[in-house]
Amino acid sequence: MTFSHALTDGERQRHSSSFGTAAGAYAAHRPDYAPEAVRWALAGAPGPRVLDLGAGTGKLTGTLLGLDDTLGATLGNPLDITAVEPDAAMLAELRRGLPSVRALQGSAESIPLPDGSVDAVVSGNAMHWFDMAVAGPEIARVLAPGGVLAGLWNVFDDATDWVAGLAEVTGPAAIGPRDVPAAWRIETAELHLPRTGADSPFHAPEQAEFPHGHRRTAESLVATLGTKAGVLVMPEDERSELLARARAHLAGHPATAEGEFTLPLLTSVLRVRRRP
Repeated sequence: MTFSHALTDGERQRHSSSFGTAAGAYAAHRPDYAPEAVRWALAGAPGPRVLDLGAGTGKLTGTLLGLDDTLGATLGNPLDITAVEPDAAMLAELRRGLPSVRALQGSAESIPLPDGSVDAVVSGNAMHWFDMAVAGPEIARVLAPGGVLAGLWNVFDDATDWVAGLAEVTGPAAIGPRDVPAAWRIETAELHLPRTGADSPFHAPEQAEFPHGHRRTAESLVATLGTKAGVLVMPEDERSELLARARAHLAGHPATAEGEFTLPLLTSVLRVRRRP
């Protein structure tokens, strides 16, 4: 992912609005989220009403649905899931893939739900695009007292040598900073979460990481890289050159040259609770 705090406002808007141009590829090639990360994100929520905010094509929504039996039992009732997504093409993919889910067009800055109507707000690989000065109060508005807000991010685990090599040849546009796990220490919470403190509606943040994996081939991993915002906004010749370098690297490593392999990921979670 591209770390949005390093972008100008204009660049941030261009990056965040790029995904609709690749909505089908995003649905086909982006990973879901570690189930244990989602369980941790929702632990202590006061009820089963969950909003997936900036839901994209429904990657996190689908993980929530897959955990409905166990999470529903923990929270007292079957999950009541609503997805909200601003991009029409991404929303169309979500509705196509998950027709049973209530899916609404809207944004983190303008959530089309009543006050206090959800017990948890989750966001998968999207919260860094929010204008939190506006979105923070809006999220607090729709959250019930004691409700949970959690951002989840899948990041490449470059402790594996071929992933580290891939990061070297593609750069941060495709994978993110070189030292990806270290970038998600608790200090990063202030970059992505609403303001916390004594006069904030939110308690201090918590953070956790969970191992995850995504079954890929060399070609399908290249397709995944092609859905990253930093790659989508590149001029065509630069994008083609970057993806060709990735393809060559994967073809030259025995772990990834042939057949399927598991891309090692970490699902990193930042979580805050709304004050009662």
